[in-house]
This record gives sequence, structure tokens and C-alpha cells, in this order.
Amino acid sequence: MVRWQIGGSAFYMSGKYGTDVRTDTLYVPASLRRYFDRGDLTLVIPYVEVTSNCGVTVVSGQPLRTGGLCPRTPSASGTFPSRVTESGLGDVLLIGRYYLHIEQEPGWIPSILLSGRIKAPTADRDRGLGTGEWDEGVGLGLIKLITNKFIGFADAGYTIIGKPQGVNLRNQWSYDVGLGYYFLPTVLGTVYYEEARALVSSFQNPRDIFMAASWFSACSDGFEPKVSSAFLSRSSMAITSDGSM
Repeated sequence: MVRWQIGGSAFYMSGKYGTDVRTDTLYVPASLRRYFDRGDLTLVIPYVEVTSNCGVTVVSGQPLRTGGLCPRTPSASGTFPSRVTESGLGDVLLIGRYYLHIEQEPGWIPSILLSGRIKAPTADRDRGLGTGEWDEGVGLGLIKLITNKFIGFADAGYTIIGKPQGVNLRNQWSYDVGLGYYFLPTVLGTVYYEEARALVSSFQNPRDIFMAASWFSACSDGFEPKVSSAFLSRSSMAITSDGSM
């Protein structure tokens, strides 16, 4: 059984996030995963490129409206600068997962996963690539085998957000629900709805619908293949989207 895994992926995200200016984000994480009997531990080192006006900040890999953390942020007139592109090292993540239950065949009890994460403030706050503070989070994930091809899943998480000087950011809860379909034994397509608490009290909660496709060369953790690849897919997307990891 393979006990170590090196991986990489790339995510491109674009949106206004409740502002008047579009933010484009390229997030390219490299990962080193160590498997254990009923879980794993993953170190994520990302490269980040953000084109924005500093009204949106990358928090744990996800662009979120913060009101601006860059030194170029609002002047006395309250206006933001024009869009600029910044890039560099993102916040390093350490993510741990533990499988409480693995569903081997469709039944009543879904697969259950507990997770935790620590975000180290390695991204440059002055360039809008991070908050410059430590974050810690926990999550709970469920995956249900509906048929041999369909799965359902739900995740919930809570993150303690570090408090940058001069900005009052709130701790964040998040959840998502969705469906997955195996087009091939190693190809999983997913669609899901997600909502998270806004980091700033005067902003609206971000709500999104995501679609993704994941390909797996093999399952290396010794668990049931469909559950294993679904957990891996949710884990990789969670780096950029949800609180449960």
C-alpha cells in the first residue's frame, strides 16, 4: 500500500464577490499527503495569482470579500485602486482527516469524516494574497453511496479567523450539499451548493454553485474505491471552497 502521495492541481476562479470590480484568482496548490490506517495528513503549499482592486482577499485558498487589506486600500474618498495583478506564495495549509466510518456498499449509514486544518500566514497581506494571520478550522463530512454510480454528500465546517490589525473579520461557518456521478470508475463529476458566513458583518454571505470533474489514477489508501476517490475529490476542492476539507 502506498503510504505517501505527492500531488498538484490548479483552480481558476472569477467573480465580483459582492463588489463592483471583478476579481480573477489562480490558485495552484502542491501537496504532500501521508496516509494512516484510518485517515491522512496533508501539507499544502500553494502559488497564488490575484487580479483585483484589494477589495477581495484570498483566505485559505478562497477569494472572499474583506473590504480590503492592502495598503493601497481605500483612500479618504473611500475608493479602491484600479485592478492590479499580484502573485506569490499563498498561505500554507496543514490538513488532517480521520474516517469514523467507511460505507462499503449502499446502506443506511453514510461514510463519515472528521477533519481539521491550520493555516500558516505565509502569504503577503500587503499584496492581497492573505490576511497575514493564523486560522484554525474543523469540519464534518458525509458521503452516501446512492447507486454504483451516484453519490450524495454534505459538509459543514467552522473556522476561527485570525484578526488582522484594522479589520474586524468574523469567524466563519460554512456548509455545502451536492451530488456526484462516476462517468468512469476513475472519473467523478460533482455539482454542489455552498454557503459561508461573510467575514465582515455588513456584507452578504457568499453563496455559490460549483461544478467539478476529478480523475484518479488509483486509490492508495486501502478504503472502498468509490468512497476513497470521493473523499479525495472533496478534499482537493475543499482547499478552495469549503470549511470541512
